[in-house]
Amino acid sequence: MIEIPKYSLGIGDRFAHQGIAQLRAFVEAAKQGIELTPVWNKSNREHTIIHSQPSTTREEADAAVAAVEWKGRYFVDADHIGLATVDRFIPASDFFTIDVADFTGKQASVDSIGNFLDRYSRLTGELAIPGLEEPLSITPDLLLRTAHKFLPAMEEAGRIYRYIEDHKGADSFVTEVSVDETDTAQTPAELLLILAMIAAESIPVQTIAPKFTGRFNKGVDYVGDLAQFEKEFDEDLHIIAYAIREFGLPASLKLSVHSGSDKFSLYPVIQRLLAKHHAGLHVKTAGTTWLEEVIGLAESGGEGLQIACEIYAGAYARFDELTAPYATVIDINRARLPDPAKVNEWSSRKFVNTLRHIPDCPDYNPNFRQLVHVGFKVAAQMGERYTDALKANREIVARNVTGNLLHRHILPLFGNAPSPVPSPCEERDMELVAAGAP
Repeated sequence: MIEIPKYSLGIGDRFAHQGIAQLRAFVEAAKQGIELTPVWNKSNREHTIIHSQPSTTREEADAAVAAVEWKGRYFVDADHIGLATVDRFIPASDFFTIDVADFTGKQASVDSIGNFLDRYSRLTGELAIPGLEEPLSITPDLLLRTAHKFLPAMEEAGRIYRYIEDHKGADSFVTEVSVDETDTAQTPAELLLILAMIAAESIPVQTIAPKFTGRFNKGVDYVGDLAQFEKEFDEDLHIIAYAIREFGLPASLKLSVHSGSDKFSLYPVIQRLLAKHHAGLHVKTAGTTWLEEVIGLAESGGEGLQIACEIYAGAYARFDELTAPYATVIDINRARLPDPAKVNEWSSRKFVNTLRHIPDCPDYNPNFRQLVHVGFKVAAQMGERYTDALKANREIVARNVTGNLLHRHILPLFGNAPSPVPSPCEERDMELVAAGAP
């Protein structure tokens, strides 16, 4: 296997135009002593909507690395793949996020369950995990119920891993297993048993994406109990450390936070716990780059602002179609969505401040932001009109992309001290004053 570095950040780019702008954030972070590995990630669903190929993600990453003379590691992630979709990703990817959510709760064979119970019955009883206040109480019934719920999914993960290994070679990629798209958060005991199942499948997993309590909606902040999240994250880190020792999993195994974009309220918690455990982390921020493109176009005015308004209008008109695939990771109050006719009358400043994720800005509207987030299909169907606008406004878009990654994600998560997020309302006012405006 390729060993993934300690800290890594997913930087999806739906239209494959912001690779250089994204990587410049990592360059600036490196100047501040932050060793962080970029991982370009794009799912099969996104490729299907954009009508792109996984090879374009690889080409974007390689070109960006060459352009900025990046000397560190970097990866291209086949995001949320299964056996039905993995083939097209194998040549271009060296990081595979195995998603087996559809197999959770499926019927496992009697032999499979029997073998698992025989192998891990030694875990039953009061199991002391170093760092946890209370021992895990793993009863034979819990062992059986967890096997019924998760064993078919982990067996499928094993099949997918071995398929990739057979076609690509074991020493050429990083493996992540995603169990975040389940109904409820995994308990510490469940996570431990899931890792046991992964070990039994001989998967050299290096990142595991569990389900946490609370809402991880796309492109907006965490909704939930911060104290409960901190407790779960802390427990999961203890469980991973134990599983590495107990099951022989890779020493580089670390937590992965999915739908991690813009979870600003969690960043101080995560940073504190990483320092406490000396632990690694992988975070996916994919969709915010697309939103920064729209923000940059709106900020540019003229045709760029018109395109931004049309994207919103198109998403508003096709609400049910565009939101349905993301129903579990968005919460949009339709009554709080502005009428597209009114949006067409907005200034650049009004549009940008409504879309950009700064909660203390009076114009900010999380419903508007989430709808634009899932509306990239509208931009895709604009074809060259949209991508030509990105090229025409390259500098202003790039400034937003780089600044967003560096100041709103990298520094708060991995910097020596949390980085305050500046209000764009204040930023714009200062720009106007500097330019001599009243």
